[in-house]
Amino acid sequence: MYKLHIANKNYSSWSLRPWVLMSAKGIAFTEILHRFDDQVAIEFRKFSPAGKVPCLIDGETVVWDSLAITEYLAERHTGIWASDAAARAWSRCAAAEMHSGFGSLRGQHGMNVGVRVAVVARSTELLADIERINVLWNEGIARFGGPFLAGKEFTAVDAFFAPVAYRFQTYGIQPTDAAAAYMRHLLNHPAMRAWEAAALAEDFRDLPHDADLLVAGKITADLRAPAAS
Repeated sequence: MYKLHIANKNYSSWSLRPWVLMSAKGIAFTEILHRFDDQVAIEFRKFSPAGKVPCLIDGETVVWDSLAITEYLAERHTGIWASDAAARAWSRCAAAEMHSGFGSLRGQHGMNVGVRVAVVARSTELLADIERINVLWNEGIARFGGPFLAGKEFTAVDAFFAPVAYRFQTYGIQPTDAAAAYMRHLLNHPAMRAWEAAALAEDFRDLPHDADLLVAGKITADLRAPAAS
């Protein structure tokens, strides 16, 4: 059975991608969760060459990047990418764009599943990232019919934008037109609900991640379990 190393569900957007993809596709795996802390790099290098999560272990094979994990799974399981060639090509482009881009969104609106923030202001660069995602989501739904980005089924491209849905929820961002319905549908997927429930149940905090919230704006709600003393 696969082993999937991840970090805190409340914060780790990169971990979410393979976790939600494998969960949605019914691919069995053993989850190994590591907490973010001062020794994170040392701890992660015990299993990951890059010292980062996610990291998939399949016997003697180690795959340590979310996009690489996705392609590794696609070689072994059906339904990871859309079966339609046009939808598959579009999905790979959109997922790759998400994987390598949107730096302002990542830097200014980090994933923090259990918190809600009233944002004071957004930079021009951040607004451009948000608009580009809105365009991508509406394009995918328009071209392939929804309710997911590449058609009727949840696929890898949805997994890559899953952290964005949580970010939008946390920071009060409302996509427009079909993208709004897509975000609601994505957040309501059983695998996403399972991840969110586990994130809210975490009683451990990572102070640097939480400090970023105060830079973005005012915390209006914290739905997480009380922090352990």
